[in-house]
Amino acid sequence: MTENLAALIDRRGPIRTVGVIGMGYVGIPAAALFADVPHFKHVYGFQRDSPTSGYKIAMLNRGESPLKGEEPGLPELLKKIVSAGKFTCTADFSKIAECDAVTLAIQTPFKDKKDLLPDFTPLVEGLRNVGRHLTPGMLVVLESTITPGTTTGMAREILEEESGLVAGRDFALAHAPERVMVGRLLRNIREHDRVVGGIDEVSTRRAVELYSPVLTTGRVIPMTATAAEVTKTAENTFRDLQIAAANQLALYCEAMGVNVYDVRAGIASLKGEGITRAILWPGAGVGGHCLTKDTYHLERGVQVIGGELDYPPGRESLYTLARGINDFMPKHMLRLTESALVQVGKSLSGSKIALLGWAFINDSDDARNTPAEPFRDAALAAGAEVSVHDPWVDPATSPDAPPGLSRDLEGVLSGADAVVIFTGHKEYRGLSPARVKELSRCAHPAIVDGRNLVDPDAWIEAGFAYRGIGRGDKNGHDLKPTPPMTS
Repeated sequence: MTENLAALIDRRGPIRTVGVIGMGYVGIPAAALFADVPHFKHVYGFQRDSPTSGYKIAMLNRGESPLKGEEPGLPELLKKIVSAGKFTCTADFSKIAECDAVTLAIQTPFKDKKDLLPDFTPLVEGLRNVGRHLTPGMLVVLESTITPGTTTGMAREILEEESGLVAGRDFALAHAPERVMVGRLLRNIREHDRVVGGIDEVSTRRAVELYSPVLTTGRVIPMTATAAEVTKTAENTFRDLQIAAANQLALYCEAMGVNVYDVRAGIASLKGEGITRAILWPGAGVGGHCLTKDTYHLERGVQVIGGELDYPPGRESLYTLARGINDFMPKHMLRLTESALVQVGKSLSGSKIALLGWAFINDSDDARNTPAEPFRDAALAAGAEVSVHDPWVDPATSPDAPPGLSRDLEGVLSGADAVVIFTGHKEYRGLSPARVKELSRCAHPAIVDGRNLVDPDAWIEAGFAYRGIGRGDKNGHDLKPTPPMTS
């Protein structure tokens, strides 16, 4: 069959027109970089004209980025490609037929983590749109993180059903997972090595042709489609595992009265040939679209593809255990908050909590699966009043913004019994203990640091009840006496 596909691709010629389905954190920078390739004639960004995301179409066609976080180089690149007439965002999926290659960058969350059933509804819709307009010799690439076995299974079946064509004979099919982090999207796409896996050698070669021009220092790593799927789910699972190890160490250090950051520095200092002691940072929890779900895609892949798994009987997967530790950290943050309030003679019930940071990562508006949400919900259930501040998340446009989200920091801090830092935004690094205490109108407010942003001694000296992730050396401090507050 591959001989027929190779002949079709030869007749079609080099890739000239590219389509990118899904104008989000992955699709927008990918489309912009494709459009900046000199020999790519035009790039279409496909976006549904829905009530929640249709606004992106007009913004992108004006050369404006709908991503609110800091993304170095992206605003300038969008203006450049739109001015040059090389990029168009559209809701007209029939233009897929004009493309030589189409990529899909669509979210793949889980409906319920317990049953390992992902919600492929948006991805299926995207695949059906491609299939309806698929032409012979076209390349289709899934960039979405997916359960191993999806490219050669569900995706192939849908594309063939909708098009009447056969993958590997009439069109090329591959998986090239994105490897980006918000705040450095363009840099990651250019500099990270790109894993590219086709369902056959011809598909792999065509996909390599698509991605090679956008790489600068990065290189292409070819493999099979299924191996590429395992690579992406495993690399995120490993990162989640590393974070869980740091979080568990932080909990141990708290119990033993030790500063986890001293321990971390000591571990990281061991360097030399053949020595690797990479250790990540503990924190208030793990969020985002990838790490919170990709472990489950990997676990499900073992079930979908089949084969006998030889594993210690009765033992939980190391990966899902790590996922559970990271999911526990917002609960631990609530326990630290309760402990600090008890120290000053208060309880969660009836206390006002100023929750600082709703985005899951610092200096970004990305609030998908934020760990701040389970903390807030549990605090509210315990009878606390919770006010949320985030300088990056726009309550008017973000579908993940909570009700009542404020950008007035002093207003949120006003009257707060406890200040809880969930996100390491730069705006929180310069918080003044004196000013926060003045706004709180409390003799002894609480400060709970989930990102190691504040100097514990300065806040303890100002009369705060301090608690911090992994700060066993400080969490048991005595309250400093403070002079009577004046009205």
